[in-house]
Amino acid sequence: MMKADEEDYWNSSKFKAFTFDDEDDQLKESKQAVNSLRPLVEEDDDEDEVEKVSWSGEPVGSISWSVKETAASNQRTDRDREPAFPRINTDTPPKSSSTYSLSALFKGKTKGGNFQTFTESLSESSSVRLYAPELRKPKSECKDYVSDWTPEETVQRLQQGKVVSLEKFRSLQDKLLLLDFAVSGNDGNVITAVLIYLKRTLSKEVLVRELESRQTALRHFIHYLTETKDQRLLLELLRALGRTEDVALMQYKEHFNIPDENKRRDFLKSCLSLPFSGEDSAHVQDHYTLLERQIIIEATDRQAESGGKVEIFQKFPRRASILNMPLITTLYYCCFYHYPEAEGTYSSPTNIRQTFRISEKQYFVTALAARAKLKAWMDVDALFSSRNWLGFTRKKSPLSFQRVVDILHKNSAPTQVLQEYVGLIGDADLRISLAQKHKCHDIVINTYRDLKDRQLLLGYRGKVERGSAEERKINELLNNS
Repeated sequence: MMKADEEDYWNSSKFKAFTFDDEDDQLKESKQAVNSLRPLVEEDDDEDEVEKVSWSGEPVGSISWSVKETAASNQRTDRDREPAFPRINTDTPPKSSSTYSLSALFKGKTKGGNFQTFTESLSESSSVRLYAPELRKPKSECKDYVSDWTPEETVQRLQQGKVVSLEKFRSLQDKLLLLDFAVSGNDGNVITAVLIYLKRTLSKEVLVRELESRQTALRHFIHYLTETKDQRLLLELLRALGRTEDVALMQYKEHFNIPDENKRRDFLKSCLSLPFSGEDSAHVQDHYTLLERQIIIEATDRQAESGGKVEIFQKFPRRASILNMPLITTLYYCCFYHYPEAEGTYSSPTNIRQTFRISEKQYFVTALAARAKLKAWMDVDALFSSRNWLGFTRKKSPLSFQRVVDILHKNSAPTQVLQEYVGLIGDADLRISLAQKHKCHDIVINTYRDLKDRQLLLGYRGKVERGSAEERKINELLNNS
C-alpha cells in the first residue's frame, strides 16, 4: 500500500491500534476476550461431578475464599506491603478498581449468562461438592470437625455447653460408658440428654435391664417420663421393675382427668383392688366414700334450694358445689347447713366425724367457725359445756381460750360473748391485754379489783366514757375501804 492508503485504512477501520498508554481500552479489550472464551469454557449446569477449587486452596464460594480474594485485590494497590504470592514485575500494574480475578474467571457463570456474585456463590446448590486441600491443623481442632471424641470427652463437652453428636456411639458398651460418665459428673441436664438418646436407640428390655443397676439414672429417667407425661412407658417401666405400689398410685392419679363425678366415683371404686400399701389403701377407700356421700348430699341440697322451702338455703344461698371438695370443707359445709340433723343421716356432722375418724380438736375448730359464722351463739356455748361426775356444768375447750377469742372476733362476735371467753383465760396479763383490745371493760375492772391496785383503777377510769356504767363501777370500788 501507499503510505496515504495505509493511513486511511487505519483511520477508517473499526479496530484501533494497541497502545500501552490507554489502560481503559486495554481493559475493555480484555473483557471482550473473556466474553469470547465463554462458550468454550461453559459447562452443563447440572454437572455435579466437577470439583471446583480456587488458587488459594479454599472451596470456591466459601466465606474464607471471598475474604482472601478481597485481601488479594487490596494488596495490589499497596506496594509497601509484601504480597501473599510472588508476582511478576511489570511496568503497567493492573488497575486496583477491577472486580475480576483469575479465580473468578474459572468460577464459571450462572444460567443467566453473567458471572456469579458473592451472594449467589453462597446460595449455590448443595448438590455441588466442593473440596479443597487444607493446611495441617492442630489435632484438637481437627477433632471438632470429625467428632473423634471418647465417651468421657463427649460428656465433658456436654457439661461445658458445647454441641456434640451422640450418633457415633453405636455399640452398647459405648452407650453405657456415656451414661456412667454422665452420672459421675453429677449434671442432671447431661444425664437427661444421654437418657433421651438411649431411649431412642435401645430396646425397652435392654434399657430397663441396664437402668435397674443404675439407680441415679433410673430416678432421672422416671422424672423425665413424668415431666413429659409419657404414662404408657412409665407404667411399663414400673411394672418391669416390680414396683407395684408405684404402678397403683400412677393409675389412681388418672381420676384427675375424669370430669364427671359419677364416672370418677366408679373409677375410684375400681382402684380399691389395686395393690396399695396399708395406709394408701385407707386413703383411697376414704376418697371413694367421701365422693359417694358428696354426690348424695349435693343432689339433696340442690333440690331443697330450688324448692325454696328450707329457710337456711334462702337466707344463706350456697356459693359453690360440694362435689370433689376436701374432707374438712365437707365437714364445715355440713356444720353450716345440717348441724341439727340426726346422726343416722349422711349429711350429719357427727356421722361424718365418726365415719372419717376426725379428731376432736379438728371437729371442734370446724364446728366453732361454722356456727360462729351463722351467729348461732347458743350452739357455740353448747360446744364448751361439759359435765363432771358430780353433775356440775363447766366450760371446757380442746383449744386455748385465746384461740377461741380470736375465732369469735373474726366472726364479729358481740362484746358480751367475747367477754365470757376472755374471762376464762388463766394468765392475768394476757387476759387484761385481750380485754383492753376487745373493750371488755368488766374483765379489766374485775382483774384490777382482785389485784387490789388503786393506781391501775385510777388510770383505767380515764379510758372509759364519762357517766358510763364502767365509770360508776370504778368509783364504787375506789370508795370502798
